[in-house]
Amino acid sequence: MIKQYKVNNLITSPQLRLIGEDGKQVGVFSREEALDYALGQGSDLVLIGETAKPPVARIIDFRKFIYQEQKKEAESKKSQRTSGIKELRIGSPFAGTADVETRIKRAKEFLDEGYKVKVVIKFVGRQITHPEFGHKIMNQVVESVKESGKIEREAKFEGKLLTLVLMPIK
Repeated sequence: MIKQYKVNNLITSPQLRLIGEDGKQVGVFSREEALDYALGQGSDLVLIGETAKPPVARIIDFRKFIYQEQKKEAESKKSQRTSGIKELRIGSPFAGTADVETRIKRAKEFLDEGYKVKVVIKFVGRQITHPEFGHKIMNQVVESVKESGKIEREAKFEGKLLTLVLMPIK
């Protein structure tokens, strides 16, 4: 969200410390003198430090200033992208090779985008008596994505779910 600035005639402080367009301090002026000085240069007077003693105002082209502020904000939002967790479920420990290959392909895509990937295999009924089949699939997943990601949390059972968490390699 862009901060609200007081510009030109909206500034009410009687004294202002003035900063020029080049960023250098010009001096302390009364509000009217500062406004005349800024308008004489064809720019705007923008209050940037309201709590300072005396308040700080800057001589700038306000439209250009707002544009640059919006660009900075958009750039910071881009870099703030959260790397969440994507979950991939494999139907059972006896899933077909094509199903597993599809999940591996998606896992690689997610890891390349910077997401963590949680791979889950659900055991139903008596399948739980053969956990080695689930571990075999997990090892296949880890081997296939080793250039894109590495293990953050080893494969372990959470009830009847075998879970593995992979994290991207930076």
